[in-house]
Amino acid sequence: MENFAAPARPIVARMIEQASHEPHRAVAFQGAPGANSHIAALEAFPNCLPLPCFDFADAIEAVRDGRADCAIIPIENSLHGRVADIHFLLPESGLAITGEHFLPIRYALMGLGEIGVVKDAMSHPQALGQCRHWLRENGIAPVTYPDTAGAAAMVVELGDPATAALAPPGAAEIYGLKTLASNIADADHNTTRFVVLARAGHVVSGTGPYMTTLIFEVHNVPASLYKAMGGFATNGINITKLESYQRGGTFAMTEFYCDIVGRPGEANVDRALEELGFHAKWMRVLGAYPQARARG
Repeated sequence: MENFAAPARPIVARMIEQASHEPHRAVAFQGAPGANSHIAALEAFPNCLPLPCFDFADAIEAVRDGRADCAIIPIENSLHGRVADIHFLLPESGLAITGEHFLPIRYALMGLGEIGVVKDAMSHPQALGQCRHWLRENGIAPVTYPDTAGAAAMVVELGDPATAALAPPGAAEIYGLKTLASNIADADHNTTRFVVLARAGHVVSGTGPYMTTLIFEVHNVPASLYKAMGGFATNGINITKLESYQRGGTFAMTEFYCDIVGRPGEANVDRALEELGFHAKWMRVLGAYPQARARG
């Protein structure tokens, strides 16, 4: 808790205390109170007790330790791409993806003085990237901070009217800041996708249609990815996300993160996964869960 800016700590302490009495209602999120992940937790689980954690690893640890029933983690944004490295965070965590949630994103500029004296805007790199054109047009320099709402708390702690925060609008009221500009985003479609992480064996509810998230590694030979993906094409399965990444610093073996429409137990998905397993060095399903938004 000491990692949070001083104005946020009493609020964080109160939320941790509340969640400790009913961990089955607790939903861990990364960030200070008022962050987008806090909003997403309340939207996805209206009856939950949001549990603030300073970073993604802390949120995952809270679920593993039983201090929270699940965690809600942002993984991608429509404007600025990848948020969290789920393919690094999840495989050894003992958690599974059990749901998803989409949150439209709009920011407010908040501070202690007037907008005319603001020189810097402090926020998470994702928020700064989603609003970089607006910041440039207004002559405001971006300053990175681990969290959006945490940046609002830090502005209070710094006490400098020249430094403002770019954060969700509700953070201004939480930390007693003035709203200097609102409805900030570089595109109307600015949306962040979150995934819900729970302990393995968690019962997934919902009637579907479903999504499945998996990771795999291909052999380092020509056309290996083409062959690995062939089963999805022949079985009519829509791949909605395919992203490569390197692990271990060898620059030789490529691993992939993949989202598909459908889930294990459906005949065409089972056939496709069997074929993928034949052509890949290894494959791991990170979770199957109901769609929160249709893919077409």
